[in-house]
Amino acid sequence: MYQAITLDALKALDAIDKKGSFAAAAESLYKVPSTLTYTIKKLEEDIGAPLFDRSKQRAILTPAGKLVLEHGRQILHAANKMVDAVAQLESGWEKQLRIARDTVVPQDKLFQLLGEFTQLPQNVDVSISVESLGGGWDALHSKRADIVIGASGDLPKGLFHTYKMAEITFVFAVPPSHPLAVIEETIDAEHLRQYPSIVVADTSQLLPSRDSGLFSSKQVIRVNNMDAKLQAQLQGIGIGFLPLHYARPYLDSGELVQKPCAIPRGKHALYIAWNKGQDGKAFEWFIDKLCKLDWEI
Repeated sequence: MYQAITLDALKALDAIDKKGSFAAAAESLYKVPSTLTYTIKKLEEDIGAPLFDRSKQRAILTPAGKLVLEHGRQILHAANKMVDAVAQLESGWEKQLRIARDTVVPQDKLFQLLGEFTQLPQNVDVSISVESLGGGWDALHSKRADIVIGASGDLPKGLFHTYKMAEITFVFAVPPSHPLAVIEETIDAEHLRQYPSIVVADTSQLLPSRDSGLFSSKQVIRVNNMDAKLQAQLQGIGIGFLPLHYARPYLDSGELVQKPCAIPRGKHALYIAWNKGQDGKAFEWFIDKLCKLDWEI
């Protein structure tokens, strides 16, 4: 029968894999390297197999090590969830809340709410991430987010609660120096095929990814957020549709020129979304505030 495997041993294994060496892992765990070495040797004795290939300079996991790490991370995750659940049971306030913002949603309003939230007496950690396209639904589905701001596209049936927060309009815009800026007629598919297009990549990890605003172009350049897309188009690297609220300041200043385009791009509904059955006082506070905001998009 195996000896009891401690959470400290699993944390050590996880840290070594993430940091790449015993020394770096020991530093991250505020331990001396010799303590970490002993912990891993004891774990190997309890498991009955070597977990690291020590013939290499870098800490390389053996097949057994990879298997133990995979299951160990599940155990650590479950242990953390248990501690969080007990803390929430006692106070009603979660230990942490995870909010995902779609890249088309400006961060200013969310940061205003965060400022209000930090004035509350309860100390709840808040993690903010950025998603795009189907990534919002994927973040809820994979449980890497508790609340999504700006989820769009087809609404998954029966899985989540949703609140329509806004509709956004897209415009086709190029800098004045771009060849398309001086064309008087409506931009058509033939014009578009001559230039690279700038596209924000879908951040979905489990659900099928999707594309938005794609058209036939010379080549596709994918970026990871709307700010990068805007900057790439301002520099004339490529072309594409931009949310009007992103493009408006540059249209007003003359740094972008809006052009009529034959490729249709209708309005886009955005939703605040969350998993059914979610609870917690911090969660409820944010849902109430987020759904009452005038997003002015």
